[in-house]
Amino acid sequence: MRETLAKYIPERAVLPCMEMIKMYHVHLKIVNERVTRHGDYRALPDGSHQITVNANLNKYRFMITLVHEIAHLVAFQKFGRQIKPHGQEWKYTFQKLMLPFIHPEIFPNGLLPVLANHFKNPKASSDTDARLSLALKQYDPQNDKNYIFELPHGSIFRIYNGKVFKKGDKRIKRFECVEMSTGRIYLFQPNAEVELLKN
Repeated sequence: MRETLAKYIPERAVLPCMEMIKMYHVHLKIVNERVTRHGDYRALPDGSHQITVNANLNKYRFMITLVHEIAHLVAFQKFGRQIKPHGQEWKYTFQKLMLPFIHPEIFPNGLLPVLANHFKNPKASSDTDARLSLALKQYDPQNDKNYIFELPHGSIFRIYNGKVFKKGDKRIKRFECVEMSTGRIYLFQPNAEVELLKN
């Protein structure tokens, strides 16, 4: 387990994460990329707990995702199954579990203030916090994707499922984009990753 974890998270986080995994009887599965989520938590019928995390995440996003999912398990155990998945109880649990990891031996100095700000009120996904998502992207391998906010108005782009859109106006926080084949309007987060086809 130690050698496996060491491939995916910062070295100084390996032992404390192993202790958490043992303490909460987590069966950790590292899986192929799922576009719609970084990880998930599931209580299994036999009473054990399964957490899956995408293998393609950089080590800092993997670490945050792993603790995010363990926080679901701990929050449900402590506060009961009726709580909202990303409600106050989960936020409190996630903050407590992450706090020991937010220091320079684990995260780069450039990420620390962004993480500290994020964990004042953690979001349901690190992707919905645009500042954190951008900061974490710096540690991803190079790819040909762009964020929607980087594209000029009127750009044509493709998303993960092959659908093609034209970028429109910003509406409060998100961008209105028209699906080219249907004319329907969709709202996109500014930090959604897309493939630019035409400026």
